[in-house]
Amino acid sequence: MSDSSGDAAFSPAEREAIRERLAAEGAETSTRIAALTREFDAIVASNALVAVDDEHDPEGSSTAFERAHTAALLAQARDHLTALEEALERLDHGGYGRCEVCGEPIPAERLEARPTATTCVRCAASHPR
Repeated sequence: MSDSSGDAAFSPAEREAIRERLAAEGAETSTRIAALTREFDAIVASNALVAVDDEHDPEGSSTAFERAHTAALLAQARDHLTALEEALERLDHGGYGRCEVCGEPIPAERLEARPTATTCVRCAASHPR
């Protein structure tokens, strides 16, 4: 990552590598969303075939937990896909790699670990979500 005239600028090769990484992670996340959706639908369908009373059926509580857990994972994956799409937009518009709070460049190590990061470590620590 290079820094020119106060902007978090990337060389064309760096921009392409970032784009490829974000796109690959987006494809993996889309695959995960599809699998989780099938899993969630299967849970719902199997519960529809059986009269499940979560309160009194010993299997009901684990079924409810499994459904809630899968729904939470699905929501998390959808949120991550949205964050990846937003990161690609920032890359296209020149905002990728710059902290949205303080405006400083986000260290390459942070972007490597969290390619959707919108804040530097210092701002993330002082402004928790």
